[in-house]
Amino acid sequence: MFIGHFAVGFAAKRAAPSVSLGTLFVACELVDLIWPVFLLTGIERARIEPGITAFTPFDFVHYPWTHSLLMSAAWAALFGVLYLSIRKNSRAAMVVALVVLSHWFLDLIVHRPDLPLVPGGAVFGLGLWNSIPATLIVESLLFAGGLAVYLKATRARDRAGSVGLWALVAVLIVSYLGAAFGPLPPDVDAVAWTGIAGGLLTGAWGYWLDRHRESVG
Repeated sequence: MFIGHFAVGFAAKRAAPSVSLGTLFVACELVDLIWPVFLLTGIERARIEPGITAFTPFDFVHYPWTHSLLMSAAWAALFGVLYLSIRKNSRAAMVVALVVLSHWFLDLIVHRPDLPLVPGGAVFGLGLWNSIPATLIVESLLFAGGLAVYLKATRARDRAGSVGLWALVAVLIVSYLGAAFGPLPPDVDAVAWTGIAGGLLTGAWGYWLDRHRESVG
């Protein structure tokens, strides 16, 4: 899942108005930010296998340290504690941690059975990626719903807060469609570096956008 994760980041702004959208974006994508680093260092492994699912060609061979439920919970707890230690806001820290943990459950919907509960344990996945139309419908509805919640929870302080938001939405959608229908990446390293760059860009964009929008209600 891709834009579905950002749906959670957008929607969580209503539950925790004091948390920057940039932090919520980092939280919703945290395990996918760590995963490319683990790929490049050989701690985890993936390969490009066209046809393994209808929607994506990636075979996630070994990624228990980022994408098992147990380790997702550990990363969530770590990120929540880090936020609490800096911001001293326990409610916001809990929301941030839950946003991190949501990643595993959203991935469970789309992945084939390759998501472990614990490192080396049984794997699960509901396989939505086996249907391109179903994947597009489900993820688009999630994204639209999360964005709608964010729009009700915030308002633009200036023109940058409005234009910047819709530019971000456009970039996310174009990136999503490009990943879904574009050419195959040349290798796994390219996927890893693209993931790192994309995560840094969206996180930075979220922090910038938060300075141009304010919470309402």
